[in-house]
Amino acid sequence: MTRLNLCNPFGAPVYFAQSLDSTMDACRELAAAGEPDGTVIAAGFQEKGRGRKDRIWQTVKNQNLMFTVLFRYQNFTSIPKAFTLRAGLAASLSIEDLLPDLAGLVKIKWPNDIMLVPGAGPGKTAAIKAAGILTESDGANVYLGIGVNVLQTEFPPELTGKAASLLSFYKDRFPDRIIPESLRPRHAHFLLLEKILARLYTEFKTPQTAWKTSIEDRLFKLGEQVIFARGAADSQNLVRGRLEGITDSGELLIFPNGEKEPRAFINGELEVYSDHF
Repeated sequence: MTRLNLCNPFGAPVYFAQSLDSTMDACRELAAAGEPDGTVIAAGFQEKGRGRKDRIWQTVKNQNLMFTVLFRYQNFTSIPKAFTLRAGLAASLSIEDLLPDLAGLVKIKWPNDIMLVPGAGPGKTAAIKAAGILTESDGANVYLGIGVNVLQTEFPPELTGKAASLLSFYKDRFPDRIIPESLRPRHAHFLLLEKILARLYTEFKTPQTAWKTSIEDRLFKLGEQVIFARGAADSQNLVRGRLEGITDSGELLIFPNGEKEPRAFINGELEVYSDHF
């Protein structure tokens, strides 16, 4: 593990390992060793990378950005509400900072995914996942893991049409344009990391009052008919209705078909690639 000479507005070290089991687990070890708030550990490859609900995060060596940031708080109650969603806001803004051509095409899928939407319009939107966020805590410490597909151009068959990298999406969306310098292999990963850290610092270390509106402005499927699977992963407890937005604490608001009031949900996920449609 080496220390990188990157700009981190938290004033904490940024470490990098070519390969390790998990940046999340490594960050816990760094926290136990006394590393300060804002410490980052990134990796070229994770042997046991995981996503939400213990799903596997599949990646290719040295093609994507994978890292975890340590946030230290005084106690559990001082952790900012809607933490994961607000981290998603920071990550989506950072992608647009890196690639201004993608402005308006980077969406937040509740509760922890970043989607790239090729075009706007009503109805079922053809969208692909470009990044995922995993948040864990052990009391006052929060471990924020972010994985972004940056340069990977080939994905396993089960992810075809469901996942893409920033590079592959850019090439498909703008086939006649020259690939920007910010997506060149020598620059993309760490340049994006610096931009995400800057956005995270702004989101969590400076006064914020408009985060809810900012999230809703880019909330995937807002105002559309959706299918929502309540509770645990792969739940068959489905709710059909119109996605209304989020609550002040980050819960998902859906107006179920046939009901008179919207309902708030704290657990579950939107069905995007589903046979239930």
